[in-house]
Amino acid sequence: MSWQMAVVGAIGAAQYQQQGAIGKYNQAVANRNAQVAEQEAALIEKQSEFDIARFDKNFRKIEGQTQVALAKSGVVAGSGTAYKIAAANAREAELQRQIISYNSKVAQSRKIESANFARIQGNIAKQQARLAQIGTIASTTTSILGMSNTGGGSPQSSTYSQSNFSLIILVHKLNLHFIHKLNLQFIHKLILILQEVDNAKDTYIYNRS
Repeated sequence: MSWQMAVVGAIGAAQYQQQGAIGKYNQAVANRNAQVAEQEAALIEKQSEFDIARFDKNFRKIEGQTQVALAKSGVVAGSGTAYKIAAANAREAELQRQIISYNSKVAQSRKIESANFARIQGNIAKQQARLAQIGTIASTTTSILGMSNTGGGSPQSSTYSQSNFSLIILVHKLNLHFIHKLNLQFIHKLILILQEVDNAKDTYIYNRS
């Protein structure tokens, strides 16, 4: 029976370790996605600065060409007609700058929102892994307790702590391949739970007497 308990404990420990590794991996992937989204947001900002600079360059070129055309047509620079045309062009140029800036900020906000959502997903993955680990501890504990109570050559009066010692002895002495990978944190938590059950059982028997 102690051998079977050791196998159940080893399988539970391997599952516990795998669940933790999966949780860490999923969180790492989510955090990486968040970093990529933030980098893309920064690139969008830089791109908007470049687009505005390029627009200003083209605008100055067009503005110069307009002034030359007005001069050739006999319009005096700074006069009413020339002034109105220049003012209209300036307003249109400013509007285009604002549109470029607005579109850039909208795109940046979406990337930042995507980064935040990715981090939330990472935290959820981590919590889901922890819940899965708790479930593994609970199911493994239940299995070992059930095996302790079914006899199989071992008297029912034997305490759970004795079963724990048998499990640990097997873990360290049998030198099996899968036992080398046993998660000691899992075993520690498992023993604590079994000891709590032991204490509760002793308290119940004492109160009954």
